[in-house]
Amino acid sequence: MPQPPSRRDVLRASGGLGLLALAGCRSSMTDSGTDWFDVSLAQWSNHRSLKAGEQSNLEWITNARTRYDLGAVEFVNSFFKDKARDEAYLDQMKQRAADVDVRMLLIMIDQEGSLAHQDADHRSSAIENHKRWIEAAGHLGCHSIRVNAAGGGDAQEMMQRAADSLVQLADHGEPYGVSVIVENHGGRSSNGAWLAGVMRTADDPRVGTLPDFGNFDIGGGEQYDRYLGVSELMPFAKAVSAKSHDFDEAGDETNTDYRRMLGIVKDAGYHGYIGIEFEGDRHSEDEGILLTRDLLTRIRAELA
Repeated sequence: MPQPPSRRDVLRASGGLGLLALAGCRSSMTDSGTDWFDVSLAQWSNHRSLKAGEQSNLEWITNARTRYDLGAVEFVNSFFKDKARDEAYLDQMKQRAADVDVRMLLIMIDQEGSLAHQDADHRSSAIENHKRWIEAAGHLGCHSIRVNAAGGGDAQEMMQRAADSLVQLADHGEPYGVSVIVENHGGRSSNGAWLAGVMRTADDPRVGTLPDFGNFDIGGGEQYDRYLGVSELMPFAKAVSAKSHDFDEAGDETNTDYRRMLGIVKDAGYHGYIGIEFEGDRHSEDEGILLTRDLLTRIRAELA
């Protein structure tokens, strides 16, 4: 007996969603032609200078181009926390990006509640809190918001709760052309097999992952294998985060084998942006971002 089509298959067959999916691809794919990925800048790379008031959220958009010659950015909501529904401010962001030819890819959402929480009221509130950021992302022309699959309790039940919340948010994001993607970001979400299970449970092409090269601390002093984890998450990836901390004299990152990691990304058939997320303290923010950019572009050429 033939199996009934999955939700993912049904949605893919929908004409309206087909147009949405194509729009999302145009937003997240590179425009560099011969290169198999392009490089973007995640705002957390500059969290120290942003928190210190050394640059504003608006200035940061300009600086992505003028300091680092990068043409795409990934925001963190905490740096314009009260502006999600301030259309005048969002329009200023759009103008800044247009002025320096920078593409706005996504917004990373933190501190808006746990989408896999055991308490239904908490989970409902978290879903509502995230909806305004979907609307902001749509206003800016971003292809996605990045969320966290946080919660507790039984692993399978938590997986079901996370998947249900993600699909609800994807439903809200559909008219805005915004997908919902989950990062491995500590705890159970840093278990690649578990988060891949969330994706299969959600079974929705508007729901995906943002594999981070370094966020595999699953708690209790235990680390999930980062190369295995990225391999498990890449089939669902709509964005990728190149975490970096420190570099040797040859310009290689000392915590992650970037050649191995980018080989995993390439083998998955990924052709989108890879975002720099520098978190080190031995180098300045500017140095760390440029070292990561140059490492990515060097290995991109080697693997092309």
